[in-house]
Amino acid sequence: MRVLLIGSGAREHALAYSLKSDVQVTELHAAPGNPGIGDIAALHEINQNDPQAVSALAIKIGADLVVIGPEAPLVAGVADAVRSVGIPCFGPSRAAAQIEGSKSFAKEIMASAGVPTAQSFTCNTQEEMERALDSFGAPYVVKNDGLAAGKGVVVTHDRAAALAHGIECGTVVIEEYLDGPEISLFGISDGVTVIGMEPAQDFKRVFDNDEGANTGGMGAYSPLPWAPAEIIKETEERVLLPTIRELAKRDMPFVGLLYAGLAMTARGLRVIEFNARFGDPETEVLLPRLQTPLAQLLFAAATGNLKAQPPLTWSKESAVTVVLASAGYPQDPQVGREISGISEIDKTRIFHGGTTVSGGRLLSSGGRVLAVTGLGSNLANARARSYEAISKVSLAGGHYRKDIALKASMSEKGA
Repeated sequence: MRVLLIGSGAREHALAYSLKSDVQVTELHAAPGNPGIGDIAALHEINQNDPQAVSALAIKIGADLVVIGPEAPLVAGVADAVRSVGIPCFGPSRAAAQIEGSKSFAKEIMASAGVPTAQSFTCNTQEEMERALDSFGAPYVVKNDGLAAGKGVVVTHDRAAALAHGIECGTVVIEEYLDGPEISLFGISDGVTVIGMEPAQDFKRVFDNDEGANTGGMGAYSPLPWAPAEIIKETEERVLLPTIRELAKRDMPFVGLLYAGLAMTARGLRVIEFNARFGDPETEVLLPRLQTPLAQLLFAAATGNLKAQPPLTWSKESAVTVVLASAGYPQDPQVGREISGISEIDKTRIFHGGTTVSGGRLLSSGGRVLAVTGLGSNLANARARSYEAISKVSLAGGHYRKDIALKASMSEKGA
């Protein structure tokens, strides 16, 4: 099987690693990729958001499957273009990708499907925003209606800051604050059938103790020893399947990865948000634990054959990912700085995110530079390996959180 992977981040590096490990994969290509992906796949310099360029490349290399990693190509209609030339694609159509591309659309789908979520208002004017903020009170939750690379959400007790964010965005969804721990749960869908993956938890704030600005994600871990035993089944039945059926009813079948961000509130499970692709950095802890061959799984979804798939199999190991970020991230990341000291110790994987090679040197090229995943018999062992590996990496001004999975590892049985 020849596979073409679209994207260039740490999530795509994790996808590439797992796809390459599938015995059915004979060739792996990536566009545009990054230096880490380049070690295991043939790279192609194209605009990943250009539907015609991606479909032409898929034809040129004789791809049997195209896997789209990031959200922007999906919202741009890249999956539609690939399918139009007869090549199976793992990734939703432009229409179905609105589930992430528009927060207000997602809310509309959830309301029609009966999916539990926060009460909300879609606002376009300052007057509407002020009315919504005062209706819910603090803490205020204001979400950019469109794509914002994981940084379009403000949660604050400062009404002025909440209003300023809304005015800057233009169209926003303002909603009630959801209490309780958060869970990320992915569903693989072929448009009819959905298979839930094991849950993970990520850390959005830039600094320890969940302080500082929201980011695209500073770390993650899986499994979740504290999560309800029935969380996968409940999410499939109450969230993923109703959403997939509602989209199908609207003639926009969802083929790809439906990401449900969940809050385990005092009133029960509630959906915080949907994404239309693998989450980052949750992918970097889930895929190293997944034993089911990834390319075969995604091909089954892309060709409408998920129902025949056996249950997913998972390693008993725990995984903890810690993200190394550039100086100034997330507000003003400083790029072009040399990275050294990368060495994978036993039971770790280092996934490249914002990296590039220039003059034979590995340089930072984005806000989130590396995702370092440790594997172990429990979370404590996994996080020890992750932190040991990341401590050896040198990047001027680089920073990372020191508390990823700390509380969960301390609460494990026997800890």
